[in-house]
Amino acid sequence: MSRLYLLRHAKAGWAMPGMRDFDRPLDASGHADAEKMGTAMRSRSYVPDLTLCSNAKRARETLEGLAGQTDTGKVLFFDALYSEDAACYLRLVRDHGGPGSLLVIGHNPMTEDLAMAISGDGGEAERAMLNHGFPTSGLAVVRFPGDLAKATQGAGYLEAFLTPADP
Repeated sequence: MSRLYLLRHAKAGWAMPGMRDFDRPLDASGHADAEKMGTAMRSRSYVPDLTLCSNAKRARETLEGLAGQTDTGKVLFFDALYSEDAACYLRLVRDHGGPGSLLVIGHNPMTEDLAMAISGDGGEAERAMLNHGFPTSGLAVVRFPGDLAKATQGAGYLEAFLTPADP
C-alpha cells in the first residue's frame, strides 16, 4: 500500500504592484495554517518519504511551516507544479513515486483536479468535503493498493480530507 498526500498551498496575500503571482508570500493566517497542517499530519502519522513542492514562494513557505512541525522527507522543487496541469502532476507522482508515500504541495485547480481524478472510491464524508472544493491548506490523503509509480485515474481511495479547521 502507498499513500499520496495532496496539499494545496496555504493562504497567500494579494500581489503588490509589480509583483509576479509566482512571488506572492503567505499571509499571517497562511503561516499559521501551514503549521496547523504540519501538526495534524504528525499526529496522524502522515509522514511522506518524499515531497514534491512547487517553486512558487507561497508553496515553499507552506513547506517551511509544515517542516517546522513534522518530517517532510526528502524535498524536490518543480516549476511545473506552478505552471502545468493535473496530468503533469500525475506524471510527476509516477516518476517519483514508489511503494511508500509522497507529498505534493501545489496549486488549484490542479491539486483538486488530480484528487478528484485519482480517487475512484473513498469515505462518504471525505468525498463530500472534496466535492465542495479544495481550500487553501486542504490535504487529501489518497491510498493506493500498490506502487505510486503505477498510479492511475480512479485507482485511489480517498481515506481522509483535512483542513486547518479540523482538530
